[in-house]
Amino acid sequence: MNKIFTIIPWKKKDIPVVYDMVVQLAIFEKEPEAVIATLENYYKAFEDGIIAGHFAVAENGKTVGMTLYYEGFSTWKGKMLYLEDFYILTEYRNAGIGQILFDAYIDEAKKRNCTMLKWQVLDWNEPAIRFYKKNQVEFLEDWLTCRKLI
Repeated sequence: MNKIFTIIPWKKKDIPVVYDMVVQLAIFEKEPEAVIATLENYYKAFEDGIIAGHFAVAENGKTVGMTLYYEGFSTWKGKMLYLEDFYILTEYRNAGIGQILFDAYIDEAKKRNCTMLKWQVLDWNEPAIRFYKKNQVEFLEDWLTCRKLI
């Protein structure tokens, strides 16, 4: 396995790869049927400046991981960068890619003058929880996630 990875921002031409990785993440999270957004939705969101992200690319040119994030605003904390998706191909996990991608996400938030990072992690995803604990993040156990599809 390659040990050298490059982190690059993804571009419009990369949207199909982003979408494919999102589908792979949904499969990993045991909810493939939950992906109802279309490739066209992704193109539009990217063109409108709503979503952005980074890829981790191996020496052989293979895209092995990605982040997808967007700006938000906390009425208490100010501008934030929300990490919607963070995915690494199974065969490339535990190679340090997650930390490199996470650091790029943090750097992006700093460039955008954000005061907070925010994301969610499934309560059964122990490897991710260990990773976040290693990065000294705050877990908000008293907040419940709410949503309504329309």
